This record gives sequence, structure tokens and C-alpha cells, in this order.
Amino acid sequence: MKYFVGLLLGMIVGVAIFGAAIYWNPFVGRSSVSPLALSTDMVELTFSEVPEKSIAWIDNGDSAWPPHPQKVQELWEPAIADTVILVTRLNDSRGQPAGFGIKFSTGAESARLMNGEVLVNSVWHVWLSGQGGLFIEQTENEWPWLRDVVIPARWSTSNHWRGTWFGILTVGPGALGSGRVTAGSGRFSGAEGEAVEARRASAYSATSGPAAVDGSLTVVLSDPNAADEDVPQ
Repeated sequence: MKYFVGLLLGMIVGVAIFGAAIYWNPFVGRSSVSPLALSTDMVELTFSEVPEKSIAWIDNGDSAWPPHPQKVQELWEPAIADTVILVTRLNDSRGQPAGFGIKFSTGAESARLMNGEVLVNSVWHVWLSGQGGLFIEQTENEWPWLRDVVIPARWSTSNHWRGTWFGILTVGPGALGSGRVTAGSGRFSGAEGEAVEARRASAYSATSGPAAVDGSLTVVLSDPNAADEDVPQ
């Protein structure tokens, strides 16, 4: 019996050490500098990630908060059960309405926690009023967000996290860790480029979701004629 208890205790300690090594991995940090920081001709767009402030926020119903608006149907079909859809208003850098975006996100098949990676594949369809539309394909790493905000909120006795958090979510597929922008419509027809998505948060609830969380999209186009003074900067 004592050997079994010793084995059980050893397993528990081993799991605890493994979990702590993943959570406090000193070689994994959050990126706070955009790989496009030194680029010119950037289009800066911001949006709210609070479901209630979006036009629509839909998942499969497994999250703690319901889809918005409440009467919208959940994504329970097998082909899209792991997908989250966000339809949101996009603002320019001055906070003025610039258009809207539709984002589809699906968890990647592999989660490499030892490398600090919880990957999500996502695509944006961005439409800017009077300008046209474009598409963004990217891979995001949600682990820094989960580690620094979501998990502390769940561990908290109040089920809330409050503080100041900023991180770059996009990690690919571009070689520099940026997303891929492909041709769209209107003034963006034929344009290509790169994009980076970031997140800024000051309050999050484990029971009701994002309370004060904003996202941003930075887009750099390779065609200078597609990002002139008429595009919100």
C-alpha cells in the first residue's frame, strides 16, 4: 500500500511540476511590438471584443456567455462546431466609424503548450465605407492571453481579472509573424500586403466574458495606390 501511495504522490507532484513549467515558462513571453511597427502607409482599425458591443458574436454554445444577439442560432453543426464568428464595427485611429469586419476563428489542430502555443486560425473580411473590401488570413497564438488574463480570472475568488494587458496575437503565416492580406474589391482590388491583430484589455470575467477588451488591426498594403489619404489612417 505504501508503494502505491508513494507512486500516486509522485504522479501528482510530477503533474504539478509539469503544469507549473508550462505556465511559468520563462522562455515564452507575449509580443508587445508589432512586426509592422516600422512600416509606412498603414491602415489602423480598432474594434470592441465585448460580445454585447458587437453586431453579432456566435459560437457553439460551450462558452459561459450566450451568443449575441440572444436569438441568433448557435454553431452546432459538426463542420462549424469549433468556429467562432465575430461581426463588428471597425473604427479608424480617431475612433470614428470606418466600416465593419467579419471574423471567422477556428482552433488549430495542434496545441504545443511546451512552446507556449495555443494556435487559432482565423480570417477577416474587412469592408471600409466608400473604399472597398479586403481579406486577411492569419494564425494567432492565444496562450499569452489565456495565461495572463483568462486563467487568473478563473483562479480569482471573484471570477474577475482587472489590470492592463496588451499583446500581439498574430504569429503567421508570414515569415515575420504577420498575417496575409489578399486582393479585395474597390480601391483594394489587386492589392496585397500584411496585417497584424492585437488585443488590449483592462477587465475580464470568467462568467460573462470580456468586459473591457478591445482589438486592433494594422494593415500594410504593398500597392501604394490602395492606401492613400482617403483610407482611414
